[in-house]
Amino acid sequence: MYQADEKRYEEMKYNRCGASGLQLPAVSLGLWHNFGSNGNFDNMQDMCHTAFDHGITHFDLANNYGPVPGSAEENFGRILAKGLGRYRDELIITTKAGYDMWEGPYGNWGSKKYLVASLDQSLKRMGLDYVDIYYHHRPDPETPLEETARALDGIVRSGKALYVGISNYNKEQTIEIAKLFKEMGTPFIINQRKYSMFDRTIETDGLKDYASKNGIGIITFCPLAQGLLTDRYLHGIPQDSRIRTDGRFLKENAITEETLAKINALNEIAKKRGESLAQMALAWILRDNDITSVLIGASRPSQILDNIGMLANMTFTQEEREKIDRITK
Repeated sequence: MYQADEKRYEEMKYNRCGASGLQLPAVSLGLWHNFGSNGNFDNMQDMCHTAFDHGITHFDLANNYGPVPGSAEENFGRILAKGLGRYRDELIITTKAGYDMWEGPYGNWGSKKYLVASLDQSLKRMGLDYVDIYYHHRPDPETPLEETARALDGIVRSGKALYVGISNYNKEQTIEIAKLFKEMGTPFIINQRKYSMFDRTIETDGLKDYASKNGIGIITFCPLAQGLLTDRYLHGIPQDSRIRTDGRFLKENAITEETLAKINALNEIAKKRGESLAQMALAWILRDNDITSVLIGASRPSQILDNIGMLANMTFTQEEREKIDRITK
């Protein structure tokens, strides 16, 4: 039976999630990749144990994570049942609904029918009574926002989620749904958005500043730009890279001479800081204390350990900030 490391809380930093009472680890583990039906279960279990042993208490899922959709939740449920679940009160487990999940008109988007049914399915797959945060995964252009907000509010009141969150909502959409949540007294605490040195949309659309000033947490995904902000692409495209093996999310045309020059310039800054490019990229996201947590993905336990190594150096000089801005903006 799995026994967690007694020193698991000694090195991790925890940040308050907006104006709520909940704290999240600076680094959270996302189960988007490598936890599906095509993965190795022992490796999945080792990654979750490694994460928790080093203070990563937050495990982020969605109904459709796989492949096959639902398989990441099923595998995480098995990991919980085999020992990690004995620490349920020390875990933040989150899931989402909003993308294609099952056939027909009720397995997608943001209706009450879909959101309630999907969470029931997710809880069954993971063997849980509740999740800590339940997210609407993407805005629905057709369902009235009031219906989506009321569905999430009702889910919290039913005891199946403690808090609600949104994902992929821009600033204007966040303002609109936040107003509805405030009127209902819903514990809305977080927005999940893409953010990296190479994708600074939440700065330019104003969400980052708005959330900080209005007590809303932000958790970011794709912090390493699908692996571009690592040492993998310093000299071109490796044959075993994600571009070669799984071109769904990162295309070969993303690796231009200009991009390679930027990656190498950023790597020089990282070397002077005494860390890897990936570690610097993760620390950079948390540089201003207005991002609650950064989601990492991993294919093996050693990647998790490498990533949390960024906790050793999370401050940036003004000169470093300006150099990074010149390269990435």
